[in-house]
Amino acid sequence: MSGFDLDQLRTLVAVLDAGSLTAAAPKVFLSQSSVSEQMRKLEDRAGQALLVRGKAGVAATPAGERLLAHARAILALSDEAYRDLRGVALRGELRLCITDYFRPGDVARMLRRLNEQYPQVRLHVTIMKSGAIEAAYERGEIDVGISMVIQERSAARGRAQGALLRREPLLWMASEVASAPLADPLPLLVLPESCALRQYVEGLLSRRGVAYSVAHVASGVAGLQLAVAAGLGIACLNESALRAGMTRVHAPGLPPLPSVEFRLLAARPGESDFVGLAREAIVKAMA
Repeated sequence: MSGFDLDQLRTLVAVLDAGSLTAAAPKVFLSQSSVSEQMRKLEDRAGQALLVRGKAGVAATPAGERLLAHARAILALSDEAYRDLRGVALRGELRLCITDYFRPGDVARMLRRLNEQYPQVRLHVTIMKSGAIEAAYERGEIDVGISMVIQERSAARGRAQGALLRREPLLWMASEVASAPLADPLPLLVLPESCALRQYVEGLLSRRGVAYSVAHVASGVAGLQLAVAAGLGIACLNESALRAGMTRVHAPGLPPLPSVEFRLLAARPGESDFVGLAREAIVKAMA
């Protein structure tokens, strides 16, 4: 029999999206050894190497890149066929709101993947602060929201939490070329006062007796990254915001930081079938 196994193709997509066999395993509900075996069988089926394995993880060979593109299209068509036969097609307009802290270097690629897989979904995407996203969601102004919460505060949240997309540590970051900005007071780079992370960081520094001054206020995470890379001071950002020109700062005077969680806001009562299916698609694309 010719052709490829859908489960193996799904695992290939998970491996290359996650960057390693270990990270892909929970996404496809398999053990690492089972993921490795599926990739071995898929490479046997393809008749050539699909993955380059190294200490940093895995990457696609040229053949792997070609098969990855086919795999995404095949899996999307399979999902569409299933929904069509079950009587619920994924088509319509979706208002999606995302915190700008969420994987700032990757979110455009993930949105493009959603558009390729579900061309009949018209996405209206807005980038906002988490508090504004949650307020807009409560008012019914958006359909799906991706919000960030500091992990040590998540248990105290009154709202039921939706699907966990990602958990990552907060880091102190500074320019990788400028001298470490650990002057007294600490030159702090922040977002506007409405930002919950700014409020948390300023409170943390005050509780630990660390003197600081606000050296620069950026309007969004992209501007904050530029200010850090330019050497204007030091900032607290989530790990996925670390980019070229920036480095993690370790210093005795800086207090340790918690992790943050990125979650879809929990489904509202009476949510439509379309929004529910779109929520599932977003989890697959962005987890």
